[in-house]
Amino acid sequence: MTVFLTGYSYWDNTPPASAIIGRPVLHEVAAGVGTYDDPVTLAVGWRIDGDQVSEDFQPGTRFYIPRLRKYAIVEDLCGDGAKPQGGPCHIGWKGYPWLDIYVDGSTQNAEDSKQCMEKLTGIQGVLMKPRKGYPISPGPIVEAGCEVFQD
Repeated sequence: MTVFLTGYSYWDNTPPASAIIGRPVLHEVAAGVGTYDDPVTLAVGWRIDGDQVSEDFQPGTRFYIPRLRKYAIVEDLCGDGAKPQGGPCHIGWKGYPWLDIYVDGSTQNAEDSKQCMEKLTGIQGVLMKPRKGYPISPGPIVEAGCEVFQD
């Protein structure tokens, strides 16, 4: 599938300077090195309808992101407030679903994290519910040099 991918870091998480996540599955906080067994935390849009909360992709859904050579797993929410469905993460971007991958950056400065997020942002192909065995470039995204590969 084709998505609009962005990144979020330790520095611009909610709350800032934290790795807190809203839908833990494999990790207690945002983390992951990108392997199938230790995928990177991914945030997705969500909505509130009365008492019902629903995520755009169910927690635990895995993706493979070829441009990053990383597996990712839905464990967090993108957007906040009383009506998150009005925000860009749920609405998407130019008709594409929005995925927001955790780039970490906790051992770097906020500016390095921001530059990395800008580098990886864009419309790109991903695989949902991928098999094991795709090429990987392991490590937290910012700390591993923010490598972006050709599709």
